[in-house]
Amino acid sequence: MNTIIKKPIITEKATGDTEKFNRFTFAVDNKANKLEIKEAVERMYGVQVTDVRTMNYGGGKPSMKYTNRGIVYQRNNKWKKALVTVADGETIDLFNNF
Repeated sequence: MNTIIKKPIITEKATGDTEKFNRFTFAVDNKANKLEIKEAVERMYGVQVTDVRTMNYGGGKPSMKYTNRGIVYQRNNKWKKALVTVADGETIDLFNNF
C-alpha cells in the first residue's frame, strides 16, 4: 500500500483546494487505479474518502536543452497525480504523518 502513494503535493494551489474543498493532492504510482488509491489513503490516514480524481503527466513531446555538447532532446518523466476528496469533518495532517 505504501508504494501506491509516493508523496503528498504541497503547493499554493493544492493548499487552497485543501482549505476550500477538503481535497488533498498526492503523487501516486503510474499503474494505480482509483480504487487502489482510495484504499491506500483510507488505510494510511484513517479517513473516509468520497472522491478520487487522477491525472497523468509527462511522457509527451520531448523537451530540448542546450548543453556544452550541443542540443539534447529528452522526454519528460511520467507521473500521476491524484486529487482525493475526504468526507466532511475529516482532515489529513500531512506534516505529522511520515
